[in-house]
Amino acid sequence: MIEMNFETARHNMIEQQIRPWNVIDPVALDALEAIPRENYVIDSMKCSAFSDVELPIDHNQFMLSPKIEAKILQTVQVQKTDNVLEIGTGSGYMTALLAHLAEKVCSVEIYESLSQKAQEKLSTEGFNNINFIIDDASEESAQKITQNGPYDVVILTGSVAQLPDTYKQNLKVGGRLFAVIGTAPAMEATIITRVSTDQYACEVLFETVIPALENMAVVDCFEL
Repeated sequence: MIEMNFETARHNMIEQQIRPWNVIDPVALDALEAIPRENYVIDSMKCSAFSDVELPIDHNQFMLSPKIEAKILQTVQVQKTDNVLEIGTGSGYMTALLAHLAEKVCSVEIYESLSQKAQEKLSTEGFNNINFIIDDASEESAQKITQNGPYDVVILTGSVAQLPDTYKQNLKVGGRLFAVIGTAPAMEATIITRVSTDQYACEVLFETVIPALENMAVVDCFEL
């Protein structure tokens, strides 16, 4: 059996999947090159780590496809001084990308076993700027999220039918929030920027369909 060259596969993923999807930001591309995606994929699927598909993890959850992850990074423009909130730790791969770029990351995961596995992987990779929270991240469970805010960047790694008001309220002025909003088959990847204490700008980036966040109730959508 020929052993897979992960470094070459990672480079090919960037050149053949991600750049053609108009991801050209050098900071985002360097992060994708630096973080070994194969380390966050279940062992039986390591050879598919760089495929243009969502990969399953435990609890019927999925890793996002590489090009969606890349689009998120390019869109939110994480800075070295940023405080980042991630909803949905999952495999820990996006967490690693964010921690690589930001000053600190607060990552929320509903499944304890997923959070623990991610913590072990990220600790092994040498990250020490991540605060892990085990919670469902719903509107009713936002106290811990608020305590770690406000945030420069908020990322939801699963879709929501409507966006809970909590997330935009925990953005700093100038902060950026990425979410996929809607229900299948009509979902929109959206970037929301807090432009003042009481004003937000919203831009729809592209249409897509990704798995929904667990236990995220349908709530009234805020008005911009």
